[in-house]
Amino acid sequence: MHQKRLSAPKTYKVPRKIFKWVVKPSPGPHDGSAVPLLIVVRDYLKLADSAREARRIIASGEILVDGIPRKDYKFPIGLFDVVKIPKLNKSYRIVFDEKGRFVPIEVEDDNLKLYKIVNKTTIRGGRIQLNLFDGTNIIGDNSYKTKDSILLKIPDRVVVDRLPFEVGALVMITGGTHAGEIGKIKEYKVVRSSSPNLVTVDVGGRDITTIVDYVFVVGKKEDKKPVIDLGV
Repeated sequence: MHQKRLSAPKTYKVPRKIFKWVVKPSPGPHDGSAVPLLIVVRDYLKLADSAREARRIIASGEILVDGIPRKDYKFPIGLFDVVKIPKLNKSYRIVFDEKGRFVPIEVEDDNLKLYKIVNKTTIRGGRIQLNLFDGTNIIGDNSYKTKDSILLKIPDRVVVDRLPFEVGALVMITGGTHAGEIGKIKEYKVVRSSSPNLVTVDVGGRDITTIVDYVFVVGKKEDKKPVIDLGV
């Protein structure tokens, strides 16, 4: 299935007016902002000159996403996903550019990925299941809180560290006009209404207030840089 380029999510970094249609991602990880793997291979990484060539590369299993070969050219790619091309010995992490569009940056820490905990559920046997931002679920315990982030080894999803959501934590804004900006949490305000709670982030001396859903913890209080390579 395709969609019109002009109506594609703003995270797509593709020409909008040269061609009418663009590939639409399959249902799967991430939300509606995800881009299909074909666009990453052809338009972002320039590994192919055409959609046909990109589909052939992907179908051959030469592209790994978070350590797993993906052969569906519509497979959805989103924030912090790691795209690896073993034949070229290159790995890329998906981040935001200055306009809030997804772009790949070359990284060496391709065995790590950050996940935001968006919910917790109790499953059979009284075990705690952590529901993560991209649709992934893992087993945890009650020491993990929603809005925290966890650092996992991929592809086996072993927990390396927990990054608490708290005042002073290093965060990335992931939505709105400030998507991609990184700073420290200055204030967390619980709104006593149906409106979302608010977070004020100190970004280089500027206070930016956004909704809590747009805040992703990328480092602890003591960290000056994100715990994974985000190109900053």
